[in-house]
Amino acid sequence: MGEFDLIARHFTRKPKRALLGVGDDCALLQPRPGTQLAISSDMLVSGRHFFDDVDPASLGHKALAVNLSDLAACGARPLAFTLALALPAIDDAWLSAFAQGLLALADAHGCELIGGDTTRGPLNICITIFGETDGRALLRSGAQAGDDVYISGHLGDAHLALLALQGQLHLPADLLAQTRRRLERPEPRVALGLGLRGVASAAIDVSDGLIGDLGHVLEDSGVGATVHADCLMTLLQARTHRLWPQCSAGAGALNSILSGGDDYELAFTAPQSARGQVLHAARGSNTPVTCIGRVEAEAGLRVIDENGQILSHKLRAFDHFDTP
Repeated sequence: MGEFDLIARHFTRKPKRALLGVGDDCALLQPRPGTQLAISSDMLVSGRHFFDDVDPASLGHKALAVNLSDLAACGARPLAFTLALALPAIDDAWLSAFAQGLLALADAHGCELIGGDTTRGPLNICITIFGETDGRALLRSGAQAGDDVYISGHLGDAHLALLALQGQLHLPADLLAQTRRRLERPEPRVALGLGLRGVASAAIDVSDGLIGDLGHVLEDSGVGATVHADCLMTLLQARTHRLWPQCSAGAGALNSILSGGDDYELAFTAPQSARGQVLHAARGSNTPVTCIGRVEAEAGLRVIDENGQILSHKLRAFDHFDTP
């Protein structure tokens, strides 16, 4: 099987929304009048972003999910995406499973594959995704002092699975399966992002750890925030709670929640007056949200305990070129 046979067999589909899709030198998209085009790219590299034995269907799912999560954080509706794929060799069974996971999630979000590239090399997946906004795109720079700080869903499960797969923590088989699904098959919060347009003042997806990603929002907005440790602890899923004291070299649950990554939840801010609208967006998207703190004029991110005392921590977010 050659390169073009590979594309035709696994990745060519009849265009639905696109004017022109896979097969030409360029794909053609025509956003609706009055909309803006939102574009994002993410790369997944073997040995860096996923383990060699990952299920290919799960890898296909995650490759698109991390890009959909960027659209969610922008409040953008998915339109289409391109796929650049480097393969060490053509494995038809692997490609079939990968394509199934990729395209099932694409279909669920009405986001069609419209082109890309393939080449021989170490396994590497790069997706560029396109979405549209209605002029109310969510940005990182809109948080205001007095706003509430929210998190969607749960944090920490993906990090728990990573620790277990790295041999740093033992998990019972059922809990490993539960948390590994969170690591390898994250669910992008697209519906919530759409519901927060005109409601949230700022947003970001949590990919590299809450302390770093929320820090980007605060820095870009020129503000700070205080978050409550007891509220953060409610983000843990109950079934895994008893195992958290073993995590992060004994540092426990809070450190994993603050600095663990791969959750792909939304961290966002909204005025206190919009609390009802936030809850409406959460219910409408069937996504739980938790208020974890407040935006303040003083720069920096502070974590306080139930007595209002600032907790000392020396945590940082994941960085490909700076993390030891």
